[in-house]
This record gives sequence, structure tokens and C-alpha cells, in this order.
Amino acid sequence: MFPVRLEGTTAPTLMWAEEQTIEQAALQQLRNMADLPWVHGVRVMPDVHVGKGATVGSVIAMRAAVAPAAVGVDIGCGMTAVRTDVTAGDLPDSLRSMRSHIERAVPVGFAMHEHSVNVGALGTDAGGVKKGWHRFWQEFGDLHSGVQSRESRAMKQIGTLGGGNHFIEVCLSDADEVWLMLHSGSRNIGKELAERHIAVARALPHNQRLVDRDLAVFLAGSKEMDAYRHDLTWAQEYAARNRAVMLTLVMQAFRQSLPGRTVRFDEPISCHHNYVSEEIVDGEPMLVTRKGAIRAGRGDLGLIPGSMGTGSYVVRGLGSELSFNSASHGAGRTMSRTKAKKRFTVDDLVRQTSGVESRKDAGVIDEIPGAYKDIEQVIEAQADLVEVVAHLRQVVCVKG
Repeated sequence: MFPVRLEGTTAPTLMWAEEQTIEQAALQQLRNMADLPWVHGVRVMPDVHVGKGATVGSVIAMRAAVAPAAVGVDIGCGMTAVRTDVTAGDLPDSLRSMRSHIERAVPVGFAMHEHSVNVGALGTDAGGVKKGWHRFWQEFGDLHSGVQSRESRAMKQIGTLGGGNHFIEVCLSDADEVWLMLHSGSRNIGKELAERHIAVARALPHNQRLVDRDLAVFLAGSKEMDAYRHDLTWAQEYAARNRAVMLTLVMQAFRQSLPGRTVRFDEPISCHHNYVSEEIVDGEPMLVTRKGAIRAGRGDLGLIPGSMGTGSYVVRGLGSELSFNSASHGAGRTMSRTKAKKRFTVDDLVRQTSGVESRKDAGVIDEIPGAYKDIEQVIEAQADLVEVVAHLRQVVCVKG
């Protein structure tokens, strides 16, 4: 059945979604991107929906060029998960205390740590976060001049969740194994870097006649491209370190919520889904942007979450060259946050998140499961891209 080709595009555009299920604005964004002269090909994931400039759920291979909008402003946003040796029977009947432990350990929404995290004092080093810590922060002075006053804030925000669709969850596999999972990115510093570089790109002469100036590109060999790639690489590392610190804090909180129980953890699984990578595509070196998509090369482990009441998947890539070795990053929205707030009520939220220890108030109605695509259908649509390793259902969900 899949993929299907989107007609009327200059660069080949293959979709793991039926055209009639994709909103017209998203189809136009795909056509606009595919018509850029530097684009080799576009691949569209089953969770595709409208984004800023470029759709969320798209993979773009470009020759000697990159469009920041095809990465997104939350540079390096992604997922991390770890399996524990705890089973469902080890959990208390009420999980409210467990959620409280996590919320005390990890600031959410606009909140941040009072001081920068002392990684040396962290007991567990999930994801190897301690390695290269000082080198990483020394590089802050080389970032865009417009963010130089933001270092203290960035240091306090590392190890924090943020808001929107970011979350921390305690999940159960079909075998009743307990997993910890979280979703976050490069916080405000990634957004500020992205927006500053997008403004630079929009002003470049070769971008003045674009149909959509949000698709402005940097060209290889230019000082503007070098500056963007430098800051992008740093922001991607920030996002990975943010999740690693957060996971360490969540693991500690999880242990504290199970007094008297020794808890062991497997090696974490982590993947970006807003990023740039240098890859060989159809025998040529390309810059591949994944915005709302994960790498699914053969054997790559990945994480594809649903909404806050519908479960998630641990997957293994099948190495589909046709998809540029990619898969979806989640369920994908079916409606805007504004529309969701108008359509659904708190009572709807309570019903749709039944059995999940989570916020059930007006502040998270825009994240209600009904505002997202069916995760089961999304997984089914990419059966040629990934195989399922584990299906997880959340029992605790922390949101900003």
C-alpha cells in the first residue's frame, strides 16, 4: 500500500500516508519544499501535519544546502526511555505519590532549576551525561552573539521538561515490565538559536523569490551555513544532555517512590526527531533533515509515542532506503491546539485519560488524545519501516 507518490512536485515525494488524509495546507508545504532547487527528495511520514514552513513528519534530503525550517525551532527534540527490572505488581495501588516525586525532581512548563545542575553530584550517569560536560559549556561563548546573555538560563534549564507535547511517563509493557520514558528538546536556547539563524537566512539574496520565505536555506561553503551548522550541532548536544540529566533525575525519583526496593535499569534508548545529519542518499552525500521523524536504519532502536492516554512503541528500524532510513516520531496532531481547546472539555480529558495518573485540568486539554491521530494506525502504516520491539501503555504522565 505504501508509499504513495505526491504528484506535481519537482523532487520525488513519497508518502506513508494517504493524500486524502493530509490537510491541504500540509500538502502545499510539501510541494513548496519539494520544489526548492536544492532538494533531492522528500519523504513523508504517517504522522505528517502542518508546521512552520515545513511540515512536521517530513524527511528532506538536500544537496549542499539546509533549510532551518525543515529542522524546526526545537532543535534536537527527541525521546529517551529505559526499561527497569520493576514489574506492575511492584507498583503501589496509588501512583499519585510517584507522580509527585517526579514533579518535584524535574521542573516543568516555564519553571527551571534554581541553580545549574551539579552533574558531579548525580549518582547515576544515565546516557554518559558527565562526559565532556565542562567542554560543552565552554563552547557557549562561540554561539550566535544574540544568545550570549542566555547562558545562565540555559544552564538552569538543562534537566527540565518544558510544556506542550513534552512529557515524562511511567509505562508498562505488554509483559508488565515498567519503563520510564520522556520527551523534550533543547528548551529555550535551541529555539532562540533557530529563530536567529532563520532570520539570517530569510535576508539572504538567493531566498528573496521563494514562494514561502520560511523555507529560506543556507548554502554550503557560506559563512552563514557554517555558523548555523555550528550552533545546530551544539543545540542538538544540549537536547541530548537535557534528556540525559532529566532521565537521571527521574530514575532517582522513581527509586525514592519505591522505598526498600532495589531498582535496576537497562541501557537507555535515545533518539532525536528534529535534527540534521550527513548521510549517503541514493549514492550521494546529502544533508538530511528530519522534522518530526526518527532515523530507522537497520537495527536502530527508536521510540514512537502516542498521546497521553494511548500508549507508545519501542521500535527497531528495518533500514528502508526508500524512506531515507526514517520513520515517524509519534502519532501526529489531527487538530490545532486552539481547536482542541474549543472542541473538548475537562470531562472529555478525564474520560480519555482514564487509568493514567496525570493532570486532568483545562491547562492540558490541548494535549487530549482526541487531538491526535490513532497511534495504532500510524504504526501499521510504516510496517515496512520499523518492527515493534515493545508496546507500552502509560500509567503515569507528567506534563508542563
